[in-house]
Amino acid sequence: MSVAKRQDLLTPADLLATGQVTPVIDRTYPLDEAADALRYVGAGHTRGKVVVTV
Repeated sequence: MSVAKRQDLLTPADLLATGQVTPVIDRTYPLDEAADALRYVGAGHTRGKVVVTV
């Protein structure tokens, strides 16, 4: 089990805030289609993150 330290989280947060790192989102699914999102990820075709919105 890992223990997150504040400084370990501040560094990536700063990179995101300054635009030096941009997350790649492949697809977005609404919560009621979460099963479809999991099937898509399981098929191995993702080219970025798959987001389930609440």
